[in-house]
This record gives sequence, C-alpha cells and structure tokens, in this order.
Amino acid sequence: MANSAQARKRARQALKRRDHNSSLRSKLRTTIKLIRKAIGSGDKVAAQHAFNSSIGTVDSIADKGIIHKNKAARYKSRLSAAIKVMA
Repeated sequence: MANSAQARKRARQALKRRDHNSSLRSKLRTTIKLIRKAIGSGDKVAAQHAFNSSIGTVDSIADKGIIHKNKAARYKSRLSAAIKVMA
C-alpha cells in the first residue's frame, strides 16, 4: 500500500483511469462485434451503416491512447475490406 499522501492519490487516480479506460475498450469491442455481426449476416447496407456509425468511436478511442492509432487504422481497413467483398 502507498505510504505518502501523493502515492495514495496517484493510486486512486490510477484506479479511476483504469475503470474509465476499460469501459472505453469495452465500447470499442462492442462496436466491432456489431459490424462483424452485420457482415456475417450478409446485409451489406446494414454492415455499411454500422461501419460508418462506429468509425468515430474507433478514432476517438485511438486519440485518447486506449489503443494505438495504427491498430485503429488496421481495424477500419480490414472491416472496410470485408464490407467491400460482400456481394
């Protein structure tokens, strides 16, 4: 356990930050699952709509440093390619 007041405060802040970051990471995973579900169902219009509505979420989470910007770009690229392949 932290001994100084500063260390106790930093521990509290770290817990708060961890909870916030984990909720954002969960939100990201949920949006990606929704896109993959739409792609799996074969409905290109629904998949495109889900993709367009979730791009902002992916970018904002990358801007906050929850995931790396290249990882966000990779997610968007692969999902976009999967949607383009759909008949």
